[in-house]
Order: sequence, then structure tokens, then C-alpha cells
Amino acid sequence: MRFQVLDILPHLTNPVTGRRIRTDERFAQALTSARYAEEFGFDAVALGERHAGHFLSSGVTVLLGAIAATTSRVRIQTGVSVLSIHDPLRVAEDYATVDQLSRGRLELVIGKGNELRQLPMFGIGNGDQWDALAEKYALLRRLWREEDVTWEGRFRGPLREVTSLPRPFAGAPRVWHGSATTVTSAELAARWGDPLFSANAIQPRDNYTVLIEHYRKHYAGHGHDPRFAFVGAGAGFLYLADTTQEAREAFGPTYERIVEYFNQPGNHTPGNAMEFPTIDDAIARGPVLVGSPAQVAEKILWWHEAYGHDLQSFSLPTMIPHEQQLAMLERFAAEVVPVVRAAAPTALWTGQDPYGGRPAVHGRTAADAASTIEGAAL
Repeated sequence: MRFQVLDILPHLTNPVTGRRIRTDERFAQALTSARYAEEFGFDAVALGERHAGHFLSSGVTVLLGAIAATTSRVRIQTGVSVLSIHDPLRVAEDYATVDQLSRGRLELVIGKGNELRQLPMFGIGNGDQWDALAEKYALLRRLWREEDVTWEGRFRGPLREVTSLPRPFAGAPRVWHGSATTVTSAELAARWGDPLFSANAIQPRDNYTVLIEHYRKHYAGHGHDPRFAFVGAGAGFLYLADTTQEAREAFGPTYERIVEYFNQPGNHTPGNAMEFPTIDDAIARGPVLVGSPAQVAEKILWWHEAYGHDLQSFSLPTMIPHEQQLAMLERFAAEVVPVVRAAAPTALWTGQDPYGGRPAVHGRTAADAASTIEGAAL
């Protein structure tokens, strides 16, 4: 199993303490968490993207560039990049810039977005987001793989012999497809032979299992090698304590007030209310990782029984003091990660993975660099 630390930069007043930090402090926390995630041995860090609601992640490429410039090993992902509302040419340019800054550590996670209020802000009608996503992804693939691209479509003006700059660092970065509620993203991922990222955020485990099984079936049906049908899975907030009861008592009031706020009309997309209103229900059956390290490891492996996933994502409880968040991150790395990795091995980001040569080394893949060094030694 690989591990990703995700921040979608919520900017809420703590419903229990009434505390709300400044925007600049929130950005600084996100950058610091990414650096510590690398130090503690996590495989990837990710930032989400939102353009409506109480989030500070509208300028996510700027923050990812800062992370790229201040880290050296950890992979850099999105969670998700809302490609359905953006110009693919601009996405190609912006994320190739992050890829260059990180020297080949970028892997994009795309989706149609789970916030209806942002669609009209970018001129996309409700109901068009799926078609927009499919069309724009096809163009993004061409822009990262070809030069002098000529193209026409429905959701942006035509292109005539356009080469996007900068080029990606060492070939087109891998793209994952975020899947939350329908099979559409699963089908798009399967068609192109890309990995799938299950939200695993607000619904019961079996709901996400249906989407993942649909993906794997259609991935093979499109003729792709099933060994590379990698799957990621999200999670709710992490909260670790010596015992699950301690974690429940400490985090339960905050969690339940957040759910109460989220489930109010207008605060969530219709049909996407959180289904676990109490902390006890969320611990037992929901997507949160709240408990002792042993309980949290057991929960991830319970998901793995159903998903067979390769990458586990989770979010820090950003409403508590940042020093406490970092302490939980370190403890998770020391006491949860080794247990899960031993029980759930994966080929993701190894020599068996076609993208295992990324991060690239100074403009070349790791294999190219090794070959050059070997040749020089002869």
C-alpha cells in the first residue's frame, strides 16, 4: 500500500471552539504539512480544488508549485483537478510547470467536480460536466503528447497548430480519474487505461465497491493489462489517540457538528449528504480514520478487502492545532503505515509499474539515467 496526504483547504470556524485561522496561516500549514509528509516517508501529497464554499483551494496550482519547490522526493497530486470547468490548454501549461518544478513528480487526478455551484462560474451548464470532462481530457492528452495540435470541440475554441509550453518534464504525467458517485469517471478511466481514485468519503463501503468493480471489468474489456488497473481510495479525517475511546471523545463533538453543518440544505450537492451523523457510526462503518493506530490500520485493511486498492489517501483534522496534526501524521507514519504495507503490498510506483521511473532525473527517466551512468563506467 502507498499513502497520500490530502488537503482540500477547508476554511471553517471550528464548530466547538469558535476558532478560525487566517488565510495566510492556512496556506503556510498546507506547505508545512507537505514537507513533513515527505520527511515522515509518505509517498504522495495532494491538494484538492474548489471554487465555491468555504475552501481556499481555488489557486491550487500556485500552492502545488510551492510544494514542488520545497520538496524533493514525494509525489505531487491533485484531489481533484476540476478539469470539466477549465481550459485544457491552460491545464496543460500550469501542470507541466508544476511537473518541471518537481522534476517529474506530478501525477494529476482529474474529475468533473462535486460542487454544482462552481459550474456556472465557469460557463458549464449543469448536466454538461461529464461531456466537458471527456472532451477536455482527450485534448489534454494530445497537448501533453503532441506538438502542433489542431483541434475543434464543443467546450472551447478551436486550436491551430498549438504546442503547449512548457512541455512536461519527462513525458506526459500519469492521470488518475476521481470517482465519487457514478460509473462515468470509472468508465472514462477504463477506456483510457488510467488508474481510478475512489472518493470513499461520505457513503458506505459497498457503494464504492460497485464503482471499483465496474472499473476493473471495463478496464480489462478495453484490452488493458489488468496488472496496471491501480486504484486509490480516499478517507475522511484522521484522528489518532492511544485508544479508540479517547479518539472518539476528543474528536466526536467536532465531527458531529461538522456533519450537521455539511448536511444543511445548500451546503452540499443534492444526494451527497453525509450518511454517518454520529461519531460511533462513522468509526464503525464510515470513511473516517478515528481511533488507535491499531484500529485505524484495521479499518484501512477492511477497505482493502473490498477495494483491493493500492493507494490510501487521508486528510488531517485541520480544525485542531497544527502541531497536533503533525504529531498525528508522524504517529500514523510510524505505527499505521508499516502494518498496512506489510499486509497489502502493491506494484504501484515500483519497477513493475510503467510509471515507476518517475520521478525522472534531470530531464530523463530513472532508467535512462541509470543506463548513462552504467555506460560511463565501462
